[in-house]
Amino acid sequence: MLNLLVEVSKYILIINVLLYTLYGFLVFAYKDRKKQNGIFLKQRFLILMLHFISSLILFLHEKDIMLLILYFGEVILFFVVILSYQFVYTNLSKLVLNNMLMFLMISFVIVARLSVRLAFKQFCFAAAALIISLVIPFFIEHFRHLENFGWLYCFAGIAMLIFVAIFGKEQYGAKNWIYFGKVSIQPSEFVKILFVFGISALLSKAKNIKEIIGITSLAAIPVLILVYSKDLGNALIYFLMYICVLYVSTGQFIYFGLAFAAGSAAACVAYRLFAHVRVRVLAWRDPFAYIDKEGYQIAQSLFAIGTGGFFGMGLCEGLPSSIPVRESDFIFSVIAEELGGFFAICLIFIYISTFLMFINISLKMKHNFYKLTAFGLSVLIFVQVFLNIGGVIKFIPSTGVTLPLLSYGGSSVVSTIILFNVIQGMYVLDQMGGNRIEEKSKPSKTRKTRRKK
Repeated sequence: MLNLLVEVSKYILIINVLLYTLYGFLVFAYKDRKKQNGIFLKQRFLILMLHFISSLILFLHEKDIMLLILYFGEVILFFVVILSYQFVYTNLSKLVLNNMLMFLMISFVIVARLSVRLAFKQFCFAAAALIISLVIPFFIEHFRHLENFGWLYCFAGIAMLIFVAIFGKEQYGAKNWIYFGKVSIQPSEFVKILFVFGISALLSKAKNIKEIIGITSLAAIPVLILVYSKDLGNALIYFLMYICVLYVSTGQFIYFGLAFAAGSAAACVAYRLFAHVRVRVLAWRDPFAYIDKEGYQIAQSLFAIGTGGFFGMGLCEGLPSSIPVRESDFIFSVIAEELGGFFAICLIFIYISTFLMFINISLKMKHNFYKLTAFGLSVLIFVQVFLNIGGVIKFIPSTGVTLPLLSYGGSSVVSTIILFNVIQGMYVLDQMGGNRIEEKSKPSKTRKTRRKK
């Protein structure tokens, strides 16, 4: 009976996520608020349906009472977030909120499939981050001089990275973790947000090539520190994000050419200097030739994706224990194996709709600092998704980057929730009248004439 239920449920899950994905793009075609709100309500219903069916399958398979407790706790969290966020984030983007909850729901289910203990920790991390994020609109709306502290953001981030480089502990070849007893933190996940704020603040005020060269030199410091710590995945994210923000700020396409040349040279140097980089490139080129050692991770990932096919093995019917680092770096492989290729492809499109919404919010911002910040945060999400999924499917060498909101990890999920809600706060600011900040920052004609007199 359970096998029949699992078999039927996987098709129901695929249909639900397909409808959710279609609604995520269909909403861009409507300008009528009532029609948009109707679509958002349907999306939330589909989230709850997916959550209920998946949690029911998990409970019937594992028969663990903790799964029931987690299910009801997660449902309560979803309702509290929806109600409180609509009150705190006035005129919020419901698509951004829905997508964030969708990713978190899938993360809760898949992590619980792998480990109930880890699922409980993931739930606590997410709940704490969602509560903390309620103060973000207050900071964005009332602290209107955030752009004046660009150097402070950058130096604070650099100091944190230096501390990790000296006192951190190494995992999977990269020295990027700090331990406080049994609690571990990955500061680079939070420094990314500081880095975006700092670079956006400085570039929004840059007036000549000398200032741009100085800012670029400053931006290179955290990248070099991450390379020294062998955290090459995050170093690449920082580098690509800065180049994109620099181009949007200056409009000079030549910076892309210079960045490509510099990035290519850096990649060659990294290949020569770091053994684990050579191992990852070797595994990427032909994982099955080195399946016993270097290519084991990628080979098992590809086996899992191929085994799942388009419709998946069914929840709890796969063999995720054979996939290394399955709860974080390779969680996409677990999803593809058990829920199917169609489900995994829909997830990619949900990320794309999120990115499009982020870019749309960035374009609407009138104040240059907020525009660059929103764009930089958008690029962070896009690059991280590309690096993770690209590595999992052997499109590019594996970089050890997590999948935003889906992978297990306190630092990753907390920082990404904060990132989503910073974007959300900017959208709220635009709905309230984004021009007001720019207008208040400029002296009026009356004050100018008084000064002249």
